[in-house]
Amino acid sequence: MDKVPMTQQGFDDLKAELTDLKSNQRPAVIQAIAEAREHGDLSENAEYHAAREQQSFIEGRIKELDGVISSADIIDVASITGDIVKFGATVEIVDEETDEERTVQIVGQYESNAESGKISLTSPIARALIGKSVGDSVSVSTPKGVTDYEILSVKYK
Repeated sequence: MDKVPMTQQGFDDLKAELTDLKSNQRPAVIQAIAEAREHGDLSENAEYHAAREQQSFIEGRIKELDGVISSADIIDVASITGDIVKFGATVEIVDEETDEERTVQIVGQYESNAESGKISLTSPIARALIGKSVGDSVSVSTPKGVTDYEILSVKYK
C-alpha cells in the first residue's frame, strides 16, 4: 500500500477513533448481540440483525483505520515555510466573482472535513491551489461550474 500523507492532528484523530472503536463501540455491539440472542428466534429479531449490521460496520472501519494508520506518512506542517501552496498549507482565498472569502487547509483524504475547512489533497480546489502563491488566480472546475479564486495568504501552522 502506498504511503498516505496526513498531518499529525489527522493521525491523532484517526488513532483516537480507532481506540474508541476497539475499546468502546466493539464491546458495546457485542453486548447488544448477546442481549438480542436472549430474546429468542433470531430470524425475526430486528435488534439482532441491527446489532450484527453495526458490528460489520465497526469491524470494517477498524480494518480500514488499521491500514491507513500503518501506512501513514506524517508530515510536520510546522516545519514547512514559504509562500507556495503545498500539503498542509492553510490558504485564504477569495471568490473573484462574489468577493466571498474562505480559508481552507490542504490535508490528507482521511482527515478532510469540508465543514471545518479541511480539504483533501485530491479535491479539485486543492489540486488547483498546489504550487501557486499569494496573488495568483486559480480556476476550479466543480459540478456547479468554474469558479475563479485569488490566493490572499498562505500559512503553515
